[in-house]
Amino acid sequence: MQDSPQSGGTQLKDLGQVVLTRNEVPENLQKPSVRAPARLPAEDGGQVAGGGKAVPPPRVGYVLTNTEKIVSSLIAGSIAGGLAKTVIAPLDRSKIFFQTNEVRNYRFRYALRWLRHGYRTEGLLSLWRGNSATMARIIPYAAIQFMSHEQYKVLFKVDQPDTPKYMRFLAGSAAGVTGQLATYPLDKVRAVMAVTNRKGEYRSILSVFMKIRGEEGVLALYRGLTPSMLGVMLYAGTSFFTYETLKAAAIQREGGGDWSPNPLQRMLSGAVAGLLGQTTSYPLDIVRRRMQTGVSLGKGSKYRTVSGTFLHVLRHEGIRRGLYKGLSMNFIKGPIATSISFTTFDYAKIAIQWVIYTSRS
Repeated sequence: MQDSPQSGGTQLKDLGQVVLTRNEVPENLQKPSVRAPARLPAEDGGQVAGGGKAVPPPRVGYVLTNTEKIVSSLIAGSIAGGLAKTVIAPLDRSKIFFQTNEVRNYRFRYALRWLRHGYRTEGLLSLWRGNSATMARIIPYAAIQFMSHEQYKVLFKVDQPDTPKYMRFLAGSAAGVTGQLATYPLDKVRAVMAVTNRKGEYRSILSVFMKIRGEEGVLALYRGLTPSMLGVMLYAGTSFFTYETLKAAAIQREGGGDWSPNPLQRMLSGAVAGLLGQTTSYPLDIVRRRMQTGVSLGKGSKYRTVSGTFLHVLRHEGIRRGLYKGLSMNFIKGPIATSISFTTFDYAKIAIQWVIYTSRS
């Protein structure tokens, strides 16, 4: 950050911390034994809501501890994930229904017709059936994923100029795997509830857990874990890499410094990231859903292994109508969900860290 015209003093710089000019530093802080207060960077709390130049921090600052950064990332991640998934929940339920159905050829108009039928026969809230399981999974998943991504970025030194750009992909992949491992059983429960059309069959998330454990065993809660791990490595790696790269390109195009992307630029970057991430990992998502819901739909013997499920879908349904069934829905819901998620996380983290920062100053 450059000195303001009024200060005329020499800057005291400390990367990622508060920057005060010599004239702004109180006398007791100008002693050699006292360190100047730290400043949050623009991405961590010093940014105006609409993007652009960073807002000057208070004159007396507080260095955020790593614990406070972790907590703020967890809260921001949970808000971002919950909001994004709730917005696209009906589209997501429609996609899962067609992904797990062998007979029905997918068309986007069929998906809309299926949603309209559900609305007319069972009411508006039926379109969000299974969303409680989605929230129970996505809130901790998104919280852990976004928090771990922030930590992996530091561990892999992603933001340092001499770090290879592929480390952004590795940080994103590691974050996705971390979140998936921590919450996978809830993902299976969500998928089972989403493909269930019989009203009242599952009264709660707990009832799904109990039925799966009683009929299929505890390990069934982890059926489909392998394709999930492979898929999330591709999806999270690609989406985080794309989003961070596009943001960095926007900042560089504007001359760097304290400039920060505005909400529209973040939304567009997130949309592109979601589109690419979903497309690269989609066949593995099909395999995962078939393995998760096979027993519940009476087709478990067909979907016991990753390779067996993949080959069965490929042979009997083909590539476009099998491995990529429902992809056109993802072209709509993927960019929407990812842009909302990434943008919400950025601004929620900024707001939360700013509150912590100012309360400690």
